[in-house]
Amino acid sequence: MRKSKPKKRELLPDPKFHDRLVTRFVNCLMYDGKKSISYDIFYDALEIVEKRTKENGLATWKKAMNNIMPFVEVKSRRVGGATFQIPTEVRPDRKIALTIRWMLLYSRRRNEKSMSEKLAGEIIAASKGEGAAVKKKEDTHKMAEANKAFAHFNR
Repeated sequence: MRKSKPKKRELLPDPKFHDRLVTRFVNCLMYDGKKSISYDIFYDALEIVEKRTKENGLATWKKAMNNIMPFVEVKSRRVGGATFQIPTEVRPDRKIALTIRWMLLYSRRRNEKSMSEKLAGEIIAASKGEGAAVKKKEDTHKMAEANKAFAHFNR
């Protein structure tokens, strides 16, 4: 390595729940630097979750995040002119990044009216172990399982 790695920036906790993970999620939800709108969308989504499930919104969101979080993934590696999909464990920081990315991707693809309703729908589905984001995680795990024979190529 030639250069030193840049230091990780510390995120400030969000104003309502005082949770750094919420801030990280809202930062990924944000478009064009409009963070206050992102916070509004997120908090509205949690309120909708509370109304529909009669449970704590933040706890349901965290449960959904845990249900989406992948443990293994496949990475492409060229060995002797052939490309193999090699199953590797996911680093803790990347687990969170993938979880947030998948939840937002599949929330945006849903058919509800507003983004907060879409996000709430995906949170509820994921907390029950259903939904597109959970299916993505299961597909990732299945692909890693199918390519387990190539695990010895791992560096």
